Amino acid sequence: MANSKALGTGGRKSDKDLKIRVKTAKGRKVASTKWLERQLNDPYVARARAEGYRSRAAFKIKEMDEKHKFFKKGMRVVDLGAAPGGWSQVAAQAVGSTIANPLVVGIDYLDMDPVPGVILFKKDFTEDDAPQMLIEAMGGHGVDVVMSDMAWPTTGHRPTDHLRIVHLIEIAAEFAIQVLNPGGVFIAKVFQGGTEHELLHMLKRHFKTTIHVKPPSSRKDSAEAYLVAKGFNGGRSAEGE
Repeated sequence: MANSKALGTGGRKSDKDLKIRVKTAKGRKVASTKWLERQLNDPYVARARAEGYRSRAAFKIKEMDEKHKFFKKGMRVVDLGAAPGGWSQVAAQAVGSTIANPLVVGIDYLDMDPVPGVILFKKDFTEDDAPQMLIEAMGGHGVDVVMSDMAWPTTGHRPTDHLRIVHLIEIAAEFAIQVLNPGGVFIAKVFQGGTEHELLHMLKRHFKTTIHVKPPSSRKDSAEAYLVAKGFNGGRSAEGE
């Protein structure tokens, strides 16, 4: 009779022992090796591959939607900083966007493979004509969800990086206020240091609720979180009501 060890039922190694370790190859930096090792051991990376999503980031928007319920069938969605397309994939599935009736529009300056049911633009959203391109792609219809996973490449200088991400949130929020239907939702990536008080105050004037969220799939050692503003009031400020 085969012993239990031969059958794999005895002497079981712990999850820590089973962790994939990557040796530093010639010409590869230590940081790159650590990133590769983390990717290979990340369960969300494996899930994304198994479920056909472009990246693990797809689970961030899925988890936020499961908790806060901002996607519904027939809604129109704009995805800012869409590459590689995971958020657009999730949104298209959730709202029922199809090639014949696309309800999702995405934009990024990086290359992206086509996403079924999504109109994609390769363009920097900070360019002056980018917002109008998105509006025209929506055929004049209002938008129900504006989501932004935009982020500048980090400089390593935290105050500078913070100001740069706040600037992206500001222009994304201004666009959202311009295009959202009443009751609409705005979602944007933020980083440690929070949202500037002036920006947060502006959003609170235009949305019923504004909260910060860190979905389970966001790595614990990451400084990122997400700002979720729900219940757009149609552009009416608190002072004007």
